[in-house]
Amino acid sequence: MEKLLLSTAYLPNIQYFRAIYNNTEIFLEQFENFPKQSFRNRAYIMTDHGKMSINIPLEKVNSKHLTKDIKISKNENWQPKHWHAIISAYNSSPFFEYFRDDFEEFFTKKYEFLLDFNTQIIHKILNILNIKREITFTSDYIFENTPGYEDLRQKIHPKTPQTQGVNYYDTTVYPQVFDFKHGFTENLSIIDAIFNIGEDTHNLLKKNEK
Repeated sequence: MEKLLLSTAYLPNIQYFRAIYNNTEIFLEQFENFPKQSFRNRAYIMTDHGKMSINIPLEKVNSKHLTKDIKISKNENWQPKHWHAIISAYNSSPFFEYFRDDFEEFFTKKYEFLLDFNTQIIHKILNILNIKREITFTSDYIFENTPGYEDLRQKIHPKTPQTQGVNYYDTTVYPQVFDFKHGFTENLSIIDAIFNIGEDTHNLLKKNEK
């Protein structure tokens, strides 16, 4: 089986966790030149007003900055804003109160590096879903088309269209808080599924099982 190569991601989507679920060797790229407008510091949730992007503000980034060195901005009060948005979106969901404490801590504690913040959230979610996977940071940059890797670093991307079954993308419907208003929206942050269907989220990740 190939090694799975992923970028870091903020509150990653269901597709991202399905990829992790269906692989045993997972590597997170930390030596890439940090690209803008990706899931590395962006997540999507569903609110009363529709699909909403929440973005972690970063200190000034140029094309030579490596992902491992990217720092979260100290000048913007983003954490309470993100947590307020999550509460507004999921306060009435069936499992919000049950899992609330697991996530609230990430919006009160200060973090310096984006990679550390994202990785701790990923481990927390894996623990919630009882998915035992070892995640390793790359020790050097892995070039595209390197043999032995399933490279999803640029394939799971907000501007890359996906179709059913491609790159672990799936459109399986589950109950959502605002589906009566907006219909079902697929592939949001994994927290959308966790707050709406709880530990049954684990079953969503089996849909593309190898």
